[in-house]
Amino acid sequence: MSPTYQIIYRTVRKIPRGKVATYGQIARLAGFPGQARLVGYALNALREDNHTRVPWWRVINAKGMISLGEFTGADLQRELLENEGVVFGPRGKVNLEKHCWGR
Repeated sequence: MSPTYQIIYRTVRKIPRGKVATYGQIARLAGFPGQARLVGYALNALREDNHTRVPWWRVINAKGMISLGEFTGADLQRELLENEGVVFGPRGKVNLEKHCWGR
């Protein structure tokens, strides 16, 4: 596993239950400012056995929405977040002022 990805995973593990962080926020906190896509690539690279050890579902885009990429687990991601108390608006948007980690 890439040392860069390990740093990203350590950062994602710090997001508390019931909170979310943006890809850009994780990139900045992990020491890779401006590299939000790198975070997406790292999360997409998670293997089945790491899916529960790294809370990938707590990372959303800067608009407060679930990003659809190669991994098509949007419904699962929303369900996991809702189970933690994260509320989605009618258009599928999370209130970042309320739920974003560190705000």
